[in-house]
Amino acid sequence: MIEIHGLTIKYGAAVAVDDLTFAVKPGQVTGFLGPNGAGKSSTMRAVVGLEAPHAGVALLDGRPYGMIGRPLEQVGALLDASAAHGGRTARAHVACVARSNGIGARRVAEVLELVGLAGVAGRRVGGFSLGMRQRLGIAVALLGDPGVLMFDEPVNGLDPEGIRWIRGLLRTLAGEGRTVLVSSHLMGEMEKTAAHVVLIGRGRLIEDASMASLVGRFGSLEDAYMELTEASVEFAAGGRA
Repeated sequence: MIEIHGLTIKYGAAVAVDDLTFAVKPGQVTGFLGPNGAGKSSTMRAVVGLEAPHAGVALLDGRPYGMIGRPLEQVGALLDASAAHGGRTARAHVACVARSNGIGARRVAEVLELVGLAGVAGRRVGGFSLGMRQRLGIAVALLGDPGVLMFDEPVNGLDPEGIRWIRGLLRTLAGEGRTVLVSSHLMGEMEKTAAHVVLIGRGRLIEDASMASLVGRFGSLEDAYMELTEASVEFAAGGRA
């Protein structure tokens, strides 16, 4: 379970996350939505210890990330598909991360097969398309078979087959009882994938509700998003600001 309590993150005078509180429960895909600059990425980075909060806490099963001994067995995250070194092969990249957490070569081969990269595992990451890099990041996230998974825009660069694949993967992971948090700007895809929605704007919580209730109230997730975030969009065409 992911628990965010009173989380505040600042960059200089700018407040990226403002006293944010919500929980992400196991057994369902939770969509983490909001306009650009809403604080989604900063919040997810705080969960895995990459941002130090100015106030509040981000917890994994009641503990901060820094107190977890073998973190990949607790939480897997894809936050930046470009994070892999371009000079390494896909297999070497995954194997390096695996060794840092005491994970063996068999699991490396398993996750590469699972994400569809087994046939290109010997190729250098620098020659990968964005979609292939996304699959590589997902492989790393799955290495420790964790109970908590977070993905930031995981369908970027994927073709329609790849988007359908990631949709099925997310549902399967949640169906196994895992906690799955997914950030995306693709409202139609999120409506097909997520069972719950956490919506933020300007670093603050706007809505924390089931997908069914939002669609029931507004007709579609896209309509709900547009109406609920109207006051939180800083720059937009067509007069929305």
